[in-house]
Formats: sequence, C-alpha cells, structure tokens
Amino acid sequence: MSNIAVIGLGSMGFGMASSCLRAGHRVWGVDLNADAVARFVGEGGQAGDLPADLDAVSVVVLNAGQTEAVLFGEDGIVAGLKPGAVVLGHATVPPAFAREMAARCGEAGVHYLDAPISGGAAKAASGELSIMASGTAEAFAAAGPVLEATAATVFELGDAAGAGSAMKAVNQLLAGVHIATMAEALTFGMTQGVAPEKFVEVISKCAGTSWMLENRAPHIVAGDYTPLSQVNIWPKDLGIVLDIARDAKFAAPITAAALQQFLAAAGQGLGGEDDAAVAKVYARNAGLTLPGEG
Repeated sequence: MSNIAVIGLGSMGFGMASSCLRAGHRVWGVDLNADAVARFVGEGGQAGDLPADLDAVSVVVLNAGQTEAVLFGEDGIVAGLKPGAVVLGHATVPPAFAREMAARCGEAGVHYLDAPISGGAAKAASGELSIMASGTAEAFAAAGPVLEATAATVFELGDAAGAGSAMKAVNQLLAGVHIATMAEALTFGMTQGVAPEKFVEVISKCAGTSWMLENRAPHIVAGDYTPLSQVNIWPKDLGIVLDIARDAKFAAPITAAALQQFLAAAGQGLGGEDDAAVAKVYARNAGLTLPGEG
C-alpha cells in the first residue's frame, strides 16, 4: 500500500484517484471544488493536509501554469515531499516545461515522471488509461503503483522528461483535428440529406472513421453536450502543438485550421460544453439545426 495524492479531481483526476483507491492505496484528493473532494471522501478517499510520507503525487491539472503552481507556488508541494518521492505530471505541457520541472524536482531530491494521459474520463474511471511516460528508471520505479492502478498501457518513451510530452503533443494534434473534421463531415452530410444518426451508423464502419468520431459524434446525435472534454481544452492544447511546431520551424496548417474552429466555438460561448459542440459552429454557419436544437 502506497500513500498517494491526486491533485485535481476533474473528470480525469477523479477517475485516477478512484482507481488508486480500488488498488488498495491510501489516496488523498485535492481540488478547489469542495463538492469533488466531498464526493471522493465518500468513496473512501482522504482529504485535508497532505502527509509528509507521501510516496507519489499525481498532478492532473489543466496546464503548465497550474502544474508549476502546484509544485513550486506559494503552497507548493515539492518542498514538503520526502526524498525519493515521485511527482507524476499528467497535464499537456510543452516538452521544455517538463524538462524544467524534472530538473527542479531533482534539486529537491524528488523524482519527476513526465506522464501525459490519454483515454478520456471513462478509461480514467476504469483504470485503463494510456500513459505516455518518460523519466529516469528511478522515477518509473517510484511511480509504479500509480501506473499499475491507472493505466492499461504505459509507453516508456525514454530516460529523460520531455519525450512523453512530445508524444502527447502528437496525439493532441490528431485528436483535435479528428474532432473538428468529424464535426465538419457530419454537418456536411446534413447538407446532403444525411441524418446525423445515419452518419454515425455508416461512417463508423467505413474507412473514414476514427476513435474520436466514434466517441464524439454520438454526443451530437443525442444533443448532449455535457462536458466530458471541454471545447476550452483545445485552444490550449492545439496552441501548444503550434508553439512546438513554430520552434521546430515546422508548418502545421491543418492543426491551425482546426484551432480556428475551436476558437470560434469558444467565441460563441460554447467553451464549457463538450468538445463535440464544435459542430455547432458549422451548423450555424450553414443554417442547419442539430439534434436537440430548435
């Protein structure tokens, strides 16, 4: 049994914390949302001040700024961790930032595993995430109990932080483009008399399908935009991809086009909705009525 803290009890973090509980660990949940903390305590988790003997801390927050604040801010946790403890950084961040966090943790005698996650809220809840991880052998060893509890697949991508975040950027490029393209294809089909439900039935069995199409298009058919993954995530993540691409002097025009659609959705007040709501941008521009609207 390990002592684990999960910082950030959103849709992903809550599932990861619950998976660690099921694996038999003592788990502390931390979040600004008191309701999320109370819900976690109701499942058997711990709350309150973090103990001094934590073995691992999973940081499941939104971005690099929040990650740095959690680790090294005014109430940063790294200063209170015991030597040999490990921090798992799960947010989508630039590779250079992951390397910086690893160096600063190392100066404090703490391991850092660059460990971005993929799989969505359902797989976080079932402990079946894919984790793209890089770090020292010692960091992997210290993080073992968390990885075993939360992931179906752990990709070991190198012995230094940064490689995991680089791979996550590649994944996010594809994921964001696939969501935007799914929305474009679904609404294009509507202009030709293809009903959204028929689009899902047929295209999900054809060569044009993708995991994102099969996962997100049913949200549009149901007219349910409960945010499992918000529109607001994509301006950040695709922005990171384009920043990395610019530094590499690499043109990424398709990524840039997808980013504009998510920015348009956020500008229309859809930022807090499920990212499938990017379809509403296309629908409004074409004068279409999506299921559940009108």
